[in-house]
Amino acid sequence: MIQIFTGFGKMLIMAMGQTLLLALCGLFFACILGMIFGLMSVVKSKPLNIIAQIFVDLIRGVPMIVLAYFIFFGVPFACKNFFHYSFTLSALQAGTVCLALNCGAYMAEIIRAGIQSVDVGQMEAARSLGLSYARAMQRVVLPQAIRTMIPSIINQFIITLKDTSILSVIGFPELVNTAKNVIAINFQSFQVWGIVAVMYLIIITILSKFAKRLERRLNRGR
Repeated sequence: MIQIFTGFGKMLIMAMGQTLLLALCGLFFACILGMIFGLMSVVKSKPLNIIAQIFVDLIRGVPMIVLAYFIFFGVPFACKNFFHYSFTLSALQAGTVCLALNCGAYMAEIIRAGIQSVDVGQMEAARSLGLSYARAMQRVVLPQAIRTMIPSIINQFIITLKDTSILSVIGFPELVNTAKNVIAINFQSFQVWGIVAVMYLIIITILSKFAKRLERRLNRGR
C-alpha cells in the first residue's frame, strides 16, 4: 500500500479534494432547497404543503444513480429534441445538481422537523407582540430550530460525501473514479480500495467527531 500511495498518492488526494468540493457545492444548494421546501411544508397553505410533499416524495423515491443519469444525459437530450435548445452539462454541474436535489429533499425534512420541534407558543407569543409571521419565523423560531438542526445537517453532509462515489458513473473525477483509473494501471485492486477506504474513514471520522462535539456544546448552551 505504501508503494502505491507513494506513486499515486497525489492523484488520490487531489481526487479527495474534488470529492469534498462536490459535496460542499451540493450541500450549499441543498440547504437553499431544503430551506425553501422546509418552510413551504410548515406554512399554513395547503397548496404549498402539497408542493413540498411532492418534491420530497419524488426525489427520495428515485435512486440517486437514476437521478444522476437523468440529469447528465436525459435533460440535455430532452432540451435538444423537444425545445430545440442544445447544451451539455459538465460532470461537476450535473453532480452538483444531483446532490443538491437528493440532499435537498432530506434537508427539507430536517428543517421541517427542526421548526416543528420549537414550541408553538413561541410563534404565538411573537405574533401577539405584533410581529408578522415571516418576521416571527426569522427572529424567533428559526434561531431556535437551527440549534436543533445543526447536528443533523452535519450528518447529512457525511451522507452526501459518501454519496459522491455514485457520481463516478457520469465520469466526475472524484475518489472512486480516480481509484478505478489507478487500478486500470497497476491491477492491484485490494491495495487501492484499501487506501480509498482509509481516506474516506479518516475524513468521515473527523466530521463525525466534530458533529458529536458540536452537539454536546449546543446541549450545554441550552
